[in-house]
Amino acid sequence: MKKILTNIAVVSCLAFTAQQADAQKVVVNREVETTNDGKMLLGTQLKEQLLKAPYADWYVKEHDEYAVDQKAISELKKGKINSYNITVFMGTWCEDSHRDVPRLMKILEEVNYPDSKITIIAVNRKKESPSGEESIYNIQKVPTVIVEKYGKEIGRIIEMPKTGYIERDLVEILKKDDKSVIKEIFNK
Repeated sequence: MKKILTNIAVVSCLAFTAQQADAQKVVVNREVETTNDGKMLLGTQLKEQLLKAPYADWYVKEHDEYAVDQKAISELKKGKINSYNITVFMGTWCEDSHRDVPRLMKILEEVNYPDSKITIIAVNRKKESPSGEESIYNIQKVPTVIVEKYGKEIGRIIEMPKTGYIERDLVEILKKDDKSVIKEIFNK
């Protein structure tokens, strides 16, 4: 009898664990059809999704035609941009996103930035995503590029780069970091 109860308990625990794991799955590359905007991406996206129609129409052209600032690329490498996490909020309906997201991706390719360290979240016209990440990051405009280290925001580029070049703005964000974030984290 004790063995039967133990087996029931084990099976119940396994079923509960499986259910919990299932509940935590993140839907990736969600696409919706809208009345006004046609196809639109929503939520967490992989970079490859932007290479599919209809997004490739604007993505590939902007990506391929953009000439990166090689001096800024060199500074990004020196500043170890690959040690930072980047979160991008964008709208596939947004002209600024059409311009800057492909440029950002080209810049990150130039510095061999790992795809695993970038999170792309597509929002609707109300700047909402299915999982609500926009409220955590207080997103008001897109695109918004957020640079983080050790889970702490170092800086962000909102809508348009201040310098006119994303890579130069990223350099300024890395310069601002100057280990002050590490001090702040360990002084808590």
